[in-house]
Amino acid sequence: MNGRMVLERFPAGGPRGSWPAEEFAQARRQEGQTVEVVMDISSDTFLVVAGGGGDLGE
Repeated sequence: MNGRMVLERFPAGGPRGSWPAEEFAQARRQEGQTVEVVMDISSDTFLVVAGGGGDLGE
């Protein structure tokens, strides 16, 4: 996985107007971490991923 790790998983079907994965990622960014939110289509979840850049390589 190119030195990247999943910090947290969030179901894609959250309440309307709620973005828990983005909120979690923003809090990690404020702590100085490099993170991004990606969609795992097969499990229908949003993943907050930390580490290098580029593709997940999955």
